Amino acid sequence: MNQEREVCTGNIYIENGIIREMDSTRVEADEVIEARDMLVLPGLIQVHVHLCQTLMRGMADDLALLDWLRKRIWPLEAAHDFDSLYCSALLGCGELLLSGTTTILDMGTVNHQEAVFEAINHSGIRAISGKCLMDNAPDAPPALQESTEDGMQETLKLLERWHNQAGGRIRYAPAPRFVLSCSRRLWEEVRELADSLGTLIHTHAAENRDETELVRQLTGQGNVEFFHQMGVCGPRTVLAHCIWLSEREEELLQESGTAVAHCPSANLKLASGVARIPRLLEKGVRVGLGCDGPPCNNHLDMFSEMRTAALIQKPVYGATAMPAEKVLAMATIEGAAILGWDREIGSLEPGKKADLIIINPGRPHSWPRLKHQPYADLLYQVKAEDVWYTVVDGKVLVREGRLVSIDEEHLARETDRQAHRLMTRAGLL
Repeated sequence: MNQEREVCTGNIYIENGIIREMDSTRVEADEVIEARDMLVLPGLIQVHVHLCQTLMRGMADDLALLDWLRKRIWPLEAAHDFDSLYCSALLGCGELLLSGTTTILDMGTVNHQEAVFEAINHSGIRAISGKCLMDNAPDAPPALQESTEDGMQETLKLLERWHNQAGGRIRYAPAPRFVLSCSRRLWEEVRELADSLGTLIHTHAAENRDETELVRQLTGQGNVEFFHQMGVCGPRTVLAHCIWLSEREEELLQESGTAVAHCPSANLKLASGVARIPRLLEKGVRVGLGCDGPPCNNHLDMFSEMRTAALIQKPVYGATAMPAEKVLAMATIEGAAILGWDREIGSLEPGKKADLIIINPGRPHSWPRLKHQPYADLLYQVKAEDVWYTVVDGKVLVREGRLVSIDEEHLARETDRQAHRLMTRAGLL
């Protein structure tokens, strides 16, 4: 996935977490991974997930966005303590690594965000995360309501502790939830903080028709128009969803360099709609992919998400819309650029960090075996279960389809226990 989109055959030599040689002639190393007849590609990059919600999988099905938030997600997030949140985040990291995702942009929750960073650090995944900010959400449970001062003070504390930690593998990004839960003062302070420190801003925009109408009633503008007026739009801002946009808002995204996180499976399950991604791409808007949260998607499998992203556009825009190579680029090199990491990850090139995955096409659904131009094979045939190795920073985190950094058996037991505790505290049992 380099600039020339080269497809090569040969060895990759990694030293001290960096790709040193492509098509290497070396045959000796401290560790040799035999990948004959397999496919090596950059680790997948998701630009919108919610690790805090992994434990909520199957607890909020068949609801539209605002009911989903008010009746299920906010009560469940409010019920999190440190232990349940750590378990949720670690479970999410494990699922992501097993399915080939090596880098994420995560939106945390209001309380105990330290637990999310601890889980990220333990897992070895590359991540940008941030405490969720909500200073104007009267419909949310009291535990999720906080003052602007308290939210920003905790944000600064977490940023100082975690930004650029683990050798730069972990970064911080302020994460105001969406227009309907945040005051104008909060948006101003987030913008000033991000401008002064050069961090990303991560939020939601124009996800649901009813939500978009409420934003217009509140501000007199669409989501993107409001963000533009507040100075929030820009090349370091990532807006999840962006389904219900006006033509002017599409232009504002392009003019400002603001990025969109496209989450097609979640948008379908919540009946939010289908974002007009081919139209945004034609206008030059930067778009990456994400699975969103397990309560509105039910998995964190980027291979399934890439396939869905391609297929849902074709009935409207034609069979050549969202070609396989383009979608894979959105999930690798273009996702890296959105996160400001494209000089280090997103493609297999000498000098870049060794974030990569190995696909084993050893099951019937991948036969005949991957060919010289494997983009379509990857998009339409490969499944998460075909991920054989996952490597981040040169460290093997998945080996022959099993987690290395996380004890799967212990995690399974703890997940069941913490999910029961969470539902009990939320009053759902």
